[in-house]
Amino acid sequence: MSDTASERFRQGMATRRSVLGDAHVDRAQAAVTEFDKPFQELITEAAWGHVWSRPALTKRERSMITIALLAALGQDDEVAMHVRATANTGASREDIREALLHVAIYAGVPAANHAIKIAKQVFEQMDAGKAA
Repeated sequence: MSDTASERFRQGMATRRSVLGDAHVDRAQAAVTEFDKPFQELITEAAWGHVWSRPALTKRERSMITIALLAALGQDDEVAMHVRATANTGASREDIREALLHVAIYAGVPAANHAIKIAKQVFEQMDAGKAA
């Protein structure tokens, strides 16, 4: 993005690509405009370069936490994106199920129910892609 990208940005982009995949990141980068460029730089540095790149938790653990938080907040598109990303993070379907059971208890059954519906749809798409 920036010609003078910081080390945190470079690390963030590497982590973002390892979690979300090159195709997703390439599509997101191609859609960046002058309006949202500062936001994209912020999330790449802060979310991906600072938080997701920290060594204390594995990508699998971060994936589970992220899915639970997004489900609790009702962020449907982000839930779907991060469920797809589990193909790269090592979080299993059982891991996601367990995270969403926590959502049911701590954030409410409707939030978990809706996220489970989204996860099932994503799993169907992922399975169809493997079969093709």
